[in-house]
Formats: sequence, C-alpha cells, structure tokens
Amino acid sequence: MTTINPDYYCSNGVKVIDFIDAYHLSFCLGNVVKYIARAGHKDGEDKLTALRKALYYLQHEIAIEEKRG
Repeated sequence: MTTINPDYYCSNGVKVIDFIDAYHLSFCLGNVVKYIARAGHKDGEDKLTALRKALYYLQHEIAIEEKRG
C-alpha cells in the first residue's frame, strides 16, 4: 500500500488520519478536521479557503443530525 502523508497533514507527530480514526469520525467530520489541520499550510490554498471548506462539511454534518432529530 502506498502511503501519502504530506507535511500539512501532520503536526507535532500527530497525523490527521490517525486522529480521525481514533475518534471514529464520519466522512464529513473527518473532512472538517482535515481542512482545519491544513488551513494555511497547503501550497496554493489560502487559509480562508480551507476554513470555508471545513465550515461546509460541518454545516452538512449538522443538517444530517437535525434530520435525525
């Protein structure tokens, strides 16, 4: 298996994917964590863009939970 671990997905020895797995996060919440972690660190993507992506997935997760009641 090929491992892809860009530097912007690892901070202080913690890999974002390991955090997501440890907390058993849904697809949407995993993306929230991913985009927050890389905000301002990924070449070619400004911090605000990453934060807006995180917000999109958070709002989607909230809508799912609201439908569940």
